Amino acid sequence: MSTTAPPRTARTLRDVVFVDGVRTPFGKAGKKGIFAETRADDLVIKVVRDLLRRNPQLPPERIDECAIAATTQTGDQGLTIGRTVALLSGLPNTVPGFALDRMCAGAMTAVTTTGSGIGAGMYDVVIAGGVEHMGHHPMGAGVDPNPRFVSEKVVDTSALNMGMTAENLHDRYPEITKERTDAYGAASQRKYAEALASGRISPWLVPIATRGSEQGWGLAVADEPPRPGTTMDDLAALKTPFRAHGRVTAGNAAGLNDGATGCILAAEEVATELGLPVRMRLVGFGFAGVEPEVMGYGPVPSTEKALERTGLSIDDIGLFELNEAFAVQVLAFLDHFGIKDDDPRVNPYGGAIAIGHPLASSGVRLMIQLAQEFEEHPEVRYGLTAMCIGIGMGGTVIWENPHWNGEQTK
Repeated sequence: MSTTAPPRTARTLRDVVFVDGVRTPFGKAGKKGIFAETRADDLVIKVVRDLLRRNPQLPPERIDECAIAATTQTGDQGLTIGRTVALLSGLPNTVPGFALDRMCAGAMTAVTTTGSGIGAGMYDVVIAGGVEHMGHHPMGAGVDPNPRFVSEKVVDTSALNMGMTAENLHDRYPEITKERTDAYGAASQRKYAEALASGRISPWLVPIATRGSEQGWGLAVADEPPRPGTTMDDLAALKTPFRAHGRVTAGNAAGLNDGATGCILAAEEVATELGLPVRMRLVGFGFAGVEPEVMGYGPVPSTEKALERTGLSIDDIGLFELNEAFAVQVLAFLDHFGIKDDDPRVNPYGGAIAIGHPLASSGVRLMIQLAQEFEEHPEVRYGLTAMCIGIGMGGTVIWENPHWNGEQTK
């Protein structure tokens, strides 16, 4: 019997593309929110169905995976939600699915994980996304943190409260004042209102039928959290709930929200075969850990890692979609990389302070907006999506603009 092993099959990495992405309107968490009596899984089911409707040239049986993230994987966000969503969306039984959790970066990780599989030739087409119904599942509800975290001083007690970590970041960087974060929050509201008025938001929203015991049936077609016309005076009057005389308020931080997102990823050669659009190309990504007490600083090392691994510099990035969990963490990122607070490359449509941040879903929301911005800016070659992540992490994904006209290096 021969003991010679058969030769290994040579593999070539494939280009991974972002084909399409949609999301639900984002609602306010709580009994009065638009999705108060809507199931979390139904939100993401509607997203998957709309992706199929928008891309009829994609045979459902060609989908190799359905990866759906949720931070709280219980109740209507449990039961291996990627698989249950695939079944309830009408995908063939042959389409597998899984659930994953990286807190706020759940959908981002769904993209990087399945995108890596595409690049390696293990998948051709996938659906990736996330959902969070914070009205049904408040952040941290039902968890049982190991007492060693505190008893052995692995982390400070503030590390388990995201608002307190934002106050800690203010302490570390006193030059990021409350006035700066309020100004950033007001600008986010203004930019979102301008983007909405110009028709840049609604094309990506999936209308959702809603029901309320008191309100009856309705149709959610717009984001609920935005507060257009917010002024600095309005923000200055808000309370600081995490610390007496603190700096973090409801006006310079994202709220508690419900919503879902989803996208189609494919190998570029498969997208061409099927006639699917190519809205972005995946260049690379990076995840990094930081002290949990200053969780918001995470996007700095994750971006440095992603840039290093792709051979790019921050000067190559022409558009930034940064998740605005807290204004202070965005400003810490901008300061580190020498970018002005009002740089037009940063969140041109506004961000989570206005739109909302339904935790595990937000990563794909950033990608949807960046894809739209790429179409409007053929002079930009590279953009990135980045976010801070609970328990002290950051995530960054770098994308290439397929519409780049080659006139500039960015």
